[in-house]
Amino acid sequence: MITDTIWYKPVSIATLNEENAGTLNAHLGMEFTEIGPDFLTASMPVDYRTVQKYGILHGGASMALAETVGSIAGTLVIDPDLFVCFGMEINANHVRSARSGRVYATARALHLGGRTQVWDIRIVDESGQLICICRHTVAVVAKNR
Repeated sequence: MITDTIWYKPVSIATLNEENAGTLNAHLGMEFTEIGPDFLTASMPVDYRTVQKYGILHGGASMALAETVGSIAGTLVIDPDLFVCFGMEINANHVRSARSGRVYATARALHLGGRTQVWDIRIVDESGQLICICRHTVAVVAKNR
């Protein structure tokens, strides 16, 4: 069977953002902005919640954004009645700083296996400049375990 999307079932950006309520994602101002056939994008402000003392985007905030978009993308690939996803590992290279505006993280699958997934996540600023590149490994766990 040939399909034009990697997602298990259709989902809207509005639904993803509604599910953010009461989470770290909401506290940091993260919003899902785009879903394509093989990618998911979320954004986050560069403001008082996400900068470090020098006024630039905190590396930990970038990691939180990357793990969020990677883990949610991972969840959207599986049957949620049978499986759950958990972050196993994440690494990052912070290549440029951001001082204002919003940053955008886009997750694309590198590997979608039965027990693990690997996601490539690129964070860019509003002008498209690369800020951070991450690789995120997600565990896929059966709910009946």
